[in-house]
Amino acid sequence: MRRPALPAAGWFRRAPLRRRLALLTALAVAVAVAVSALSCWLLVRKQLYKQREDRLRATFALPPDVLFSPDQAVRQFCVDPRGPRGLRQADATPTVVLADGHACSSAREDADRLRGVTATAADREVAGEPGGGRFRYGTLANGTEVRVYTRNIGPGVALAVATPTGEVDGQLGSLALRLALVAACGVVMASSAGLVVARASLKPVDRLTDVVEHIARTEEVGTTIPVEGRDEIARLSESFNAMSTALAASRDRQTRLVADAGHELRTPLTSLRTNVDLLVRSDSTGRPLPPETRTRLLGSMKAQMGELSTLIGDLLELSRPAAGRSDGEASVVALHEVAARAVDRGRLRGPGLRFEVRLESWYVRGDAHALERAVVNLLDNAVKYSPPGGTVDVALSGGRLAVRDRGPGIAPDELPYVFDRFWRSPSSRQLPGSGLGLSIVAQAVRDGGGEVALGAPPDGGAGTEAVVRLPGSPVPPAPGDPPGPPGRGGDDDGGRGA
Repeated sequence: MRRPALPAAGWFRRAPLRRRLALLTALAVAVAVAVSALSCWLLVRKQLYKQREDRLRATFALPPDVLFSPDQAVRQFCVDPRGPRGLRQADATPTVVLADGHACSSAREDADRLRGVTATAADREVAGEPGGGRFRYGTLANGTEVRVYTRNIGPGVALAVATPTGEVDGQLGSLALRLALVAACGVVMASSAGLVVARASLKPVDRLTDVVEHIARTEEVGTTIPVEGRDEIARLSESFNAMSTALAASRDRQTRLVADAGHELRTPLTSLRTNVDLLVRSDSTGRPLPPETRTRLLGSMKAQMGELSTLIGDLLELSRPAAGRSDGEASVVALHEVAARAVDRGRLRGPGLRFEVRLESWYVRGDAHALERAVVNLLDNAVKYSPPGGTVDVALSGGRLAVRDRGPGIAPDELPYVFDRFWRSPSSRQLPGSGLGLSIVAQAVRDGGGEVALGAPPDGGAGTEAVVRLPGSPVPPAPGDPPGPPGRGGDDDGGRGA
């Protein structure tokens, strides 16, 4: 059963952070000061008590080997008119206590009688213990609270001396009051200092809060705050700036993707609408088009619909979240089998081409569908740019998959843009394609922990070579084993858009 929260705890959770910091600082200082003050008071009390007991012991000036009989003790300390001899100045009249229960003190004056120690059973026990001594609390005949020291001074006789406790207790009370005042002042000063420190420390958090509220109000992502120092607040500010910059870049990419997609979709849609309008007008006016023209229009419409389907499929592939590609669908993939299936599809799309295939076993972890789509896109690129009767080389060895054609190649100044979405080289804009094929390849390879490069063949011959490196092993990994170390990327980073 869930226990209800205390009202005080609820208030503390709802209080502003700076107020909570100030309160916690004051509480910590209060505890520290209270512990220190209490320790100081206990040490002082122990020292004062020890000094008082040492003073009571020092009251006896009698040699330890001098022993009194009961008659001698009574005569010297109670009856002798010269008063107690052999004792230093005591705060209370000394009292002789006999083991049989009798007790006496100086009887010169009534005031001395009132200052005599009231004997107890403990004193009588000391009288019967040779060489014994004992401290106790007691009262004088006038009711004063005293600390009593009783010492055996002979067979069956003890002498009790006392000092009032009021002096030490007064000193301790005064010390406790002063320590309480010091503690209170320390707590007040700590609270003020804690509030000042909390305000100064939370200024970067306030700026961060203002920026977040501004972004939430205006949706202006990309706003950053200045970073000062290298502490935790500075790290938080750097993380926020990185997040804000990433959000701004993501929005820019999204805006650019939508704009590019709209531009690419406009051309086939416009052509489709023109062809449909022409067919509808011919039917509505009763002037049918010649069969050859109608067949050509329908074929063009079919091609444009296929182009639209390909473009939409590519957009859907690029819009899939990275988490779903890399984690949710990760499995052991036989890359050589994926490449073999892609080569079979490539042969259907390039019936006049010759394929030189050399595939070695290589197993990786990743999304089988995405990897197959990437290899198919590379082969489609090679088929599209291969001359009639040309050769396409496909080789897989040690995690390195190379696809080479014998086409016109790629200009060096176009290499930095080949993996950009919707980018197409000027020489390939008349050919079918959406400009997303290589973007899909790069994304699938990155999700698999690999690298991809596109450039001129290493032998300097004609054509273009695409190289994909994926971490893995030549044997299937056991469930749960990580893939092998990733291979090195290709030397060139470039190619043409698909």
